[in-house]
Formats: sequence, structure tokens, C-alpha cells
Amino acid sequence: MTYNEKSERARVEDYCRVRLFPVLGAAVNGIQRYLHQLVEERRFPPYRGRLLDLTIVSDETGIAVDALRLHRKLVQPIFDAVSRWIANDVVARANEAERPRKSTRARKSGRQTRPVVEFPEALFEEWSDPHTFEDALLLHVERHGDTLTHLFKAVVQPRDHFHHTTLLKWARGDAMPHGVKSFEILERIERRYRLPAGYFREKLPHQTRAVHGHMLKGISAPEQRRLAWHLPHDFANRPKAQQEEILSWVRKVIITGSTEYRRYQAEATKQRYAVRFRSLQGGKRKHPANDAGELEAEIKSGVIDAPAALEAEMVELLRFKTSTLTAFGLQRNGVWGEETASQKVEHLGLMFGALAAVEDSQVKGFGANVNDLCFAMLIFPNVWDWYLQWRERRRGFCTKWESDMLSIALSLVRKETGWLRQHPTLAQRLTPIPGLISRADIDQVRTDWDAACDAMHKHGRIRSKEIDRVSRVHRDPFEPILPVLEADSPVGEYRKITEEILRLMPDEHRYPRAAAEAVRSFLILRLGLHTGLRQKNLRELLVCPRDRTPTSERQLEDKKCGELRWSQREQGWEVLIPAVAFKNANSSFFGSKPFRLVLPDFGRLYEMIDAYVDRHRSRLLNDARDPGTLFVKTVKVTSANAAYNQTTFYEAWKLTIQRYGIYNPYTGRGVIKGLLPHGPHNVRDVLATHILKQTGSYEQASYAIQDTPDMVQKHYGRFLPQDKAAIAAQILNRVWAA
Repeated sequence: MTYNEKSERARVEDYCRVRLFPVLGAAVNGIQRYLHQLVEERRFPPYRGRLLDLTIVSDETGIAVDALRLHRKLVQPIFDAVSRWIANDVVARANEAERPRKSTRARKSGRQTRPVVEFPEALFEEWSDPHTFEDALLLHVERHGDTLTHLFKAVVQPRDHFHHTTLLKWARGDAMPHGVKSFEILERIERRYRLPAGYFREKLPHQTRAVHGHMLKGISAPEQRRLAWHLPHDFANRPKAQQEEILSWVRKVIITGSTEYRRYQAEATKQRYAVRFRSLQGGKRKHPANDAGELEAEIKSGVIDAPAALEAEMVELLRFKTSTLTAFGLQRNGVWGEETASQKVEHLGLMFGALAAVEDSQVKGFGANVNDLCFAMLIFPNVWDWYLQWRERRRGFCTKWESDMLSIALSLVRKETGWLRQHPTLAQRLTPIPGLISRADIDQVRTDWDAACDAMHKHGRIRSKEIDRVSRVHRDPFEPILPVLEADSPVGEYRKITEEILRLMPDEHRYPRAAAEAVRSFLILRLGLHTGLRQKNLRELLVCPRDRTPTSERQLEDKKCGELRWSQREQGWEVLIPAVAFKNANSSFFGSKPFRLVLPDFGRLYEMIDAYVDRHRSRLLNDARDPGTLFVKTVKVTSANAAYNQTTFYEAWKLTIQRYGIYNPYTGRGVIKGLLPHGPHNVRDVLATHILKQTGSYEQASYAIQDTPDMVQKHYGRFLPQDKAAIAAQILNRVWAA
């Protein structure tokens, strides 16, 4: 006799209510739902050794791993109890099946047990194909004179550990197949009823859902979750050689992207080195190094906190370059915006980190004492020469990055406006560094600071010209989207990704969060294609619902961001962004006027905007504090902020391309062959190249991305000689066609 499932479900509910609800709140519903599913399917919880695999539990329940790890002592017992119940039930069912049945009574008269036939004949050959999975399943069960119980006997084997109530839940629409075993059962049903392969899978309400239950040996749980999205449902049944081929392809093409630069970047990120400015970059350590042993260990780890004196100098530099007005007696040329300042802090931190990294590490730094680092070091040409040569050895050649770093050096020592030149007192912090800065060098600099600045400025200009002569392009920005740029209509090719999102849109009523994420992905790409905005402007775009008063232009200027609002005059959704919010605010494109664009109502765009603003966006926020931006992250228990930052927005775009854009020959999903993962900035290349192919005009291409023709020609448009010749041929051929 099998164990009572109803009592086990009740025990799960009681435990969740009494023990877990006080610490997890409403999130406990995810655990309760997951445990009920395990009980129904007789599926054991995921373990790593004797402990519960919290990463998989987090993925199944939607609860952050940190929250589960914090309350492991409360979460683990109920999963252990369910595991014991399933084990006992499986044993009881097996014993029941093997026990010989003896009866002293005569066989009861009545209806005989129907024999199981492998391929039953259909009662009728013509039918109207249902749209939903559950209706299609019931139709073909009835069409072949089956019942769900008889179907279960025909397609399920004892070794499958597949509960008979699962078919009933499928037929009622209470549950949907999403595991490896479930899809195997579906294939048996399709084969039994002689239906096309994949007939039932195509009717599932969540087409892009990752298949659960792939057992990938030797692969960490986080990587398994990333890979699961891109593996075919029958991966486990394929030959070992083909499994390895699929894993290799997914890792190379979808997960990382197979460009030379990305391979270099993947290796370089394993060798961490930098000086971190805590007050500017965050990330303060809980246990700061307070003795020589801890400091040495920290230096070997790659990233170290800046000493107080060095951090104070960085703060002064940023105040000089970002404040509205310069301090009395100082002069400057140009102002750093927020993004530029953050970039300069990071780049200077990398330079100081290379100088501080130990020589015998993978980084092979100079090995200077971190307490000896100061900004006055940047006045010595040999310091810059060491850093430039170190970067060349590390990469194998020079790029524009090194030239940009020299431009920082030139700006710091420039006559009248250089920050270093105007602060000769910084020389007092200089100390000798063997092999780099001698005592004589320091005395000479302190004696004539202006002469030292002039020498550095002259040296920097010479080095900059030398680097420009030999520098190479390491990251080809066109490579990931080359199949799109080579199409006759690049925008039309890229648009296929948005159409694929609509085609695979999950059922909103059954999967509200997944549907909200799909609508968000659709709108991110569509607004990028219509506006050509940089990531920052698109990421920080505010939203104003139809029934509210739009934000004034003055307020948007103060916030330095734009807004999506409903235009009563144009009767359409409008994007308004003040010029000051753009990186190139002083460009001739703006002329101090705001950017304004009314979005076209094509391809269900307005329908998706209305749905997202009305309900999907609030589902993603999940009662968290609203940052006011149009695009928000999916808020979980441990999410600190619902707003995207530069990294998370890039990852959101990249994830959309991985799931909907890149054609996967093993799953059939994705729409563009040869596409590689990329970020939002590439959409500007798509727009510029499309207009160049259609018109041949760099000026018109610049209008699409709010820039100048010169910038389009240098950085964005891929306008090849054959494209130019094709436009000229169209004009000349009209003469011959006349």
C-alpha cells in the first residue's frame, strides 16, 4: 500500500506555515509549491552530498540563495522529510507490485480489463486542432478511445517513477511538462498516437522554459542552470559524443561568444589587479588589513584598497574635474561627467594596481609598496613607459586604450589647466621606489615642478604618436552582429528577434513573471531600434503612465534623464530627453534642444507598452521601491535596488540575444544564424549601417543615433565598397532600364 500523499502535502503545509513563514514571509509559497510538486511526481529533492543544493532550490522557488543559506537549518529538515517519504513510497509501491496476488474467491463477472495496444486505431481522422496543450491531449486521448488511466499504463514503465496523477494534472491544465522525464513521456504519447514529433511541445504555454532534470556530471550548479536554457529536451538520450559536441557549441557560441577578444578577456579577468577607491567605487571590506601579513595576502589576491592619502588625492582630482565651479586660483579645461569620472577612476585604479602587484604573481606587476603610491608619480616619464610596456607584454600589442591613458597624463600636466601642474605640493609625498624612481629624480622634480611637467608633456606627446602608429584594433565591435550587418536590411534582420519574443511569449495567466520578463525584453530591443539611444539614456529612461502629468523639461534637465510619456497632441507614446542627458550634449545634432521622438504603432508596440506599464512592470517590482525608470529588474528577496546599472542592463540585453536571437540548431530556437552575444551599444551600429545601405548618407545615418557624420564614419557604420557600388549602380541602371 502506497503512502498517503494527502497527509504528506498537509505536513508540508503545516511546516511551511509554522516554521518557515515567520522568517521567509510570503516567499514561503514558492517552497510549498515546489515540495508539493516533488511529492506529486515522486521526484527526490536536489542534494550535493548530504546537504540540500540551494542553488537549484533557489531556481525552482524564486527565493534568493543567500536567504535560503541563511535559514538552511529550517529549510533542510522539511526537504529531508519529503525525501524519506518518497523513498518509502517507492519501496512500498515496488513491494506491492512484486507481491503475488492470491484469491480464494471466483473471479468476479463484469467488464474485462482492456488490453494495452501499442498503436490504437483512431476513431475519427478529421479534427480541429486545439490551440492549448491540455485540449490537444484530451482530444487525442478521446480520438483513440483511451482514458488517462489506460494511457498511463500504455506509456509509463515502473522504472520511470512517474505518478499517474501527473497526466490528470496535464489534462486539467493544473501543471505543465517541464522535466526531462516529462518530455520523454510526451514523446511516447506522440509515438503512440502517430503524431508529428514535437506536436505537444509546440503547444506548451512557456516555450522558452529551461528543461529541468539534466544531469551534467562535473559541471557546477550555476553553469548547469545557464546551460539548461540551451540544451535540447532529449539531451540525456543522445550519444555521449553528441552531448559533448552540444555542450562545446553552447559554451563557445551562446555563453561566451567565440571572438578572439572575448577569449582574451575571459583569461584576463582571472588575473585580478587594481587599487580600489572605497569612497568612490564602494566594496569596502568587512575586515580591513591592519598588519603586514594581511596586507601582503590582499596584494596577492589582486584587488587592494587605496591608502587614505592616495584616496584623498583621487577625491581632490574628481572635485577639480566634476564640480560646477573650480576652486579659487585654479583653472581647468573641460569637465568630467558622471560616467567619464567613473571610467577614469577605474583606469587609474588599474594603473596603480599594476604598479602594486607582486612580480612573481600571474599579473607580473612592478611590486611597489602600496603605501608609496601617489599621483605625483605620474609626472615621471619612466613610470608611464613601464606601464605602457607592461600592457603591451600582457596583450601582445598596443591599442587605443594606451593612447587614451596617455591623454589623461597630458591633461594632468598641461600648462595653466593641468591638475598636477597646479598642485606642486603633491611632490612632498614622493618616496624612492627602487628601479623606478630614485632620490635624485625626486629632488629634481621638487626643485623645478613646472619643468618636470613640461618634460612629461613632451614625452607623452611623442609616446602617443608612436602608439597611434602601431596600435591595433583588438575588439571588433561589428563581429558579434556581422550576420545582421551583412543583410540587405540590417534593421529588418534584427527585428526578427523581437518577433521571436512575441512568438514564444509565455501565457501571462499561468506564468505572470516570465511573461513580464519577456515583454520587458521585447520593449528594450524595440525602443533601442526606434531611438538608437546609448545604454545610459535607455537605461535611465523614466516612465509616465497615460493618466499622469508628464515631467517638465526643466525637471528632466535637473535629473539629466529622459522620459517615456503619452503625448495628447500626437496621440502616441513619446520619448523626450533633454540634451544635457546625452554624452555628446554639445554636439551640433542637438543645438541645445531636447531629443523628441513619437514612437510608431507598428508590430504590437503600443499594445506591449500599455501592458507593461499597466501590470507587467509592477509584477517585476514585486512591491519593492519604485525607481521610476521604465525598465526595472526582476526583484527578488535579496535585491537591493530595482533599477538597472551599467552591468546588469548589459546582461539583460545579452540574455535576450542568447535566448531569442542566436539560432540554436539543437533546439530550433533563435532566428539569426551566426549571431553572437552582444550588448545594447551594437544596435547603434545596426541603425547606422541600415541607413548607409539605403541612402549612402553619413549625415542621415547620424540622425538615427544622435551623433555627427564624422563619428558615424569612424565608429558606427559598416559601409563597404560593394555597398557603395550597389547604390551607385541602382542610379545608373535606371538609364539602361528606361
